[in-house]
Amino acid sequence: MKIAVLGAGNMGLSFSKSFLKYELIKPQNLHLITRNENKKTKLKESFPDSEISTFEEIQNLEADLIIIAVKPQDFAFVAENLPFKISDKSLVLSIMAGISIEKIQKLLDHKFVVRAMPNSPTLLGMGITGYTAADGISFSELMNVERLLNSTGRSVYLEDEKLLDGVTALSGSGPAYFYYIIDAMIKAGTQMGIDENLSKLFVKQTMLGAYHLINNSDKSLEELIKDVASKGGTTEAALKTFEENELKSILKKGILAAENRAKELNK
Repeated sequence: MKIAVLGAGNMGLSFSKSFLKYELIKPQNLHLITRNENKKTKLKESFPDSEISTFEEIQNLEADLIIIAVKPQDFAFVAENLPFKISDKSLVLSIMAGISIEKIQKLLDHKFVVRAMPNSPTLLGMGITGYTAADGISFSELMNVERLLNSTGRSVYLEDEKLLDGVTALSGSGPAYFYYIIDAMIKAGTQMGIDENLSKLFVKQTMLGAYHLINNSDKSLEELIKDVASKGGTTEAALKTFEENELKSILKKGILAAENRAKELNK
């Protein structure tokens, strides 16, 4: 299988590294395409046996799978200025937020499109990706795509493409929400007089432990909260303050705003 990656940013490169790490493709069958001439040398250092090009250098692109990994805001410009035509034999995999299959098909004049939404933990092989596909793509082709996506973590096929904007808001943007909360906790620690590095250690280990408890317990989230929040205790005081300030409602509003922004990107 030959794979070309249009847009050599963080996500495109994390996918490329995963494919090579798990030997899903040979290095010489990977083609990285960047808009930035200055990035070519650095990319060659990281991918010495793969082909590295700028968009302008390509007249004819031969690839079984073409991954579109440019910023969604730049996609229309990139699509209109491609110096090559995508072959009908190629499958296109988009990992852009918000841009619908229909719009990708129209701008690329290509009907075989899979749309996926990964998240940043793919960098460590611990991501999760929601994906869906246009009509006319075979089961075996989808299985090949899923095999590639699973090299970056886990993947979930969605029948309804409309759900991908929700996936974008929930898991695509999700890591930033946790970082935001963790940052607030660390800063609260320093305000209470705990050294910043020590505060980070307590918060990060607490987050890690809480994750494993959720993953290894049959209890609901409400039950797990009750296990920590004894009557009249410190946790109850914190949770009461969160409720009084509608923290849960604010977080939900933010996530819904992210979904709305994903929809706007397709306009």
